[in-house]
Amino acid sequence: MDHPMLDSSITSSKSWYFTASYRYFKSFRHFSGIAEQKQRQTLGNAVINHQSTIDLGITRNFNQFWSVTVGMPYLIKSRSSLYEHGGKERHSSSSNGIGDMRIVANRWLFNSQKTHKGNIQVGLGVKLPTGDYNAMSTFYNVTPVERPVDQSIQLGDGGVGIIAEVNGFLNFGKSFSGYTNLYYMANPRNTNGTRTYRETLRATLANEANTSVPDQFLARLGANYTIQGRSSALTVSAGARLEGIPVYDLIGKSDAFRRPGYILSVEPSLNYSLKKINFFANVPIAVKRDRTQSVTDKENSAKTGTFVIGDAAFADYSINFGVAFKL
Repeated sequence: MDHPMLDSSITSSKSWYFTASYRYFKSFRHFSGIAEQKQRQTLGNAVINHQSTIDLGITRNFNQFWSVTVGMPYLIKSRSSLYEHGGKERHSSSSNGIGDMRIVANRWLFNSQKTHKGNIQVGLGVKLPTGDYNAMSTFYNVTPVERPVDQSIQLGDGGVGIIAEVNGFLNFGKSFSGYTNLYYMANPRNTNGTRTYRETLRATLANEANTSVPDQFLARLGANYTIQGRSSALTVSAGARLEGIPVYDLIGKSDAFRRPGYILSVEPSLNYSLKKINFFANVPIAVKRDRTQSVTDKENSAKTGTFVIGDAAFADYSINFGVAFKL
């Protein structure tokens, strides 16, 4: 979902572009709503996730309007916790492998050869369930046992997703411009059948015994300043980024277990482009993290008459960088 800065010049003719990017983050700060559970780190029972993503994509530009992008991620994930391993000793579970493939067709609304002030690109595509959504690892309770890893480090979600995108830029002058990226993936599938084992924690979690297949969203808005050289350009950007998982899906039911919530970040970025190659990097830094009430939390609140909300671990920042080049 992270792309190099949009540039209408890449759509001026038939061409192929290859993109390779890397993303890393460590989630360890627990939030329930917007309140940080600082005691989790003090007591040493915080859950710590590490995730690395290598994302490879190929784009075919057919003309100044139409293009198709195919993307495939490779994921390396680990999760360290106490409660999943009997509660007395900290152990780690892990997963690695290909994730869910994306195929998106995009169209610029205006002719980039005639319009230089700005442009808007709309996209529609699918996310295919190519990643393992029942990845297994060893858990240490009374005796070691193999069972599915937590939803946060599964390689896929098991659903066929519907992807909608809107990307755009607006030039304010020779050096200044604005950008936006809007992304929503609707997952019509309700649950994928992967067991969570949460019903073994408390009877009230019995309706979270299986894993939900949630929607995802991303929104970015910011400004660019470009230093144009003779055969290269350096763009410095700053913006806001909002990403997360909604409580309710846009299409279909929203049963079983999910951790809904969102992260609002400030996002500094760098982009360096040559004639046929483009380097990009961004580091979203979280300014607000909110683990919202899930469907199960709402149901339990109604049943007990007491406000119920779960928690989730969030990262302070993520590191993203990559390269795109014309073939």
